[in-house]
Amino acid sequence: MSRHPRRHFTAEFKEQAVARLSEPGASQTSVALELGVTPSQLKGRRLELAAAGSAEAIRRQQAEAAELWRENRRLREEVEVMRKGARANAMRSSEPVNAFFAQWAAKH
Repeated sequence: MSRHPRRHFTAEFKEQAVARLSEPGASQTSVALELGVTPSQLKGRRLELAAAGSAEAIRRQQAEAAELWRENRRLREEVEVMRKGARANAMRSSEPVNAFFAQWAAKH
């Protein structure tokens, strides 16, 4: 069973598809067939728009989510740099102790 590549639709396409549902005589199934999407995709987008209040609200939410993802990535990178620095400091701080014991062991 082969899978089809996932299709991506623009926000404008989705908005226009939902707007077509409000035309007289338009049903969810007929609009979906005309646009080449499934009725469940159209219903999902309609419910998403209704919950968010508008397409602009969805765009704001998506922009905010993208910003949070970028900030999260930056913070993870900072934490990794700090961990590497802590490991390097831990190794450096033990070197004099190890050197001392190595010299002591060589003498005794």
